[in-house]
Amino acid sequence: MPNKVASIEMLPVPQLPHASLSLDPDTEASAATTAIHYHDPLNLRARLVEANYLESASKHFTFSRKKKQYKELQQFYDDQNEHIGNLLKPMQDHTAEANAAEDAARLKVKIAVWGSFVCNLALAGLQLYAAISSLSLSFFATAADSVFDPFASFMLAYVHRRAKKLNHDKWPTGGSRLETVANIIYAFLMIIVNCILIVESIRSIAEGNPNETFGLNVPAIVSVSIALATKLCLFFYCWTLKANSPQVQILWEDHRNDLPVNSFGILTNAGGAKLRWWIDPMGAMIIATGVIISWSITAYSEFALLIGKTAEPDFLQFIIYKAMTFSDEIKAIDSCKAYSSGPDLYIELDIVMAPETPLRQAHDLSQALQDQLEALPGVARVFVHVDHEVDHAPEHRKER
Repeated sequence: MPNKVASIEMLPVPQLPHASLSLDPDTEASAATTAIHYHDPLNLRARLVEANYLESASKHFTFSRKKKQYKELQQFYDDQNEHIGNLLKPMQDHTAEANAAEDAARLKVKIAVWGSFVCNLALAGLQLYAAISSLSLSFFATAADSVFDPFASFMLAYVHRRAKKLNHDKWPTGGSRLETVANIIYAFLMIIVNCILIVESIRSIAEGNPNETFGLNVPAIVSVSIALATKLCLFFYCWTLKANSPQVQILWEDHRNDLPVNSFGILTNAGGAKLRWWIDPMGAMIIATGVIISWSITAYSEFALLIGKTAEPDFLQFIIYKAMTFSDEIKAIDSCKAYSSGPDLYIELDIVMAPETPLRQAHDLSQALQDQLEALPGVARVFVHVDHEVDHAPEHRKER
């Protein structure tokens, strides 16, 4: 059977002299530059690419596409340099940086969660006033989304706290997947509510209206405009923090969805008041359809996390490289799998050691590797399996 040892497939780069790095000031401050001082047993530093190569290569591009090609090439090598820097950086540094970022963002995340809750609570009342006072289906569509926002904020905060306090004897895997389940439930709730709005809009259009237009309700439009401006501020604030918390990520998606919803609701309400009456219920149908599509995509992505979607190739390469270079006692990497379990990742790693390695030594080394990998951000659990050869059939795979 052919050797199944996993290897890192580095991106192809030309062989160039690499006396120094000078891509640009930002790149010099990146991990790719600082990594030059790190342990590099596979000589990955030789893959770092200098700016002078990009400048010389750009001379061979056609004039019409030169600027676009140069930007694409620069982005390619910038990404590769950053990836190499991440590979060379010790795992302890990754963990320390993630912990520092989490500590620094803890207060901001709390402000984002509770600030969104308070604002959503106030905006729900404002949007309900606009819908009831104007009897506009477009505003009812925006209000339906807004009324559920405080419930979503409260549910996310409660589930996040509850997930951290679950009894590990009863729930051994912890409560991280509880947040994913809550996101899916909320997504389907929003889909159901907007399906009802579509039915109501169809009924309104079918019944017709003897008047060509209805009166413009200025206070209602002002109320929805205030909600739109508030959501825009929340969107930008949560955007800066969405990588630090799954709670903020789902809140950011909610604020993002509300921006086109409220904007389009104002336009179709004004159109129904000044142009034709059917523009308003038609606008409500379009808004509800857009919300359904958006939350369906969110539900699909959350289902993918819950089912066990594989990790990104860069992360798999990172795990393989760190395992390969962890100790000289590790002779090969038989297999490596990383897959989602809710918002976090599970890793299954098969390493190969010499057949004569003592049990105590094999255990201690694999345990040390497991502990360091589990300390990485976004990793929930690591399973390290030790073997003495690579010619066997793959383990942990049921025959169907």
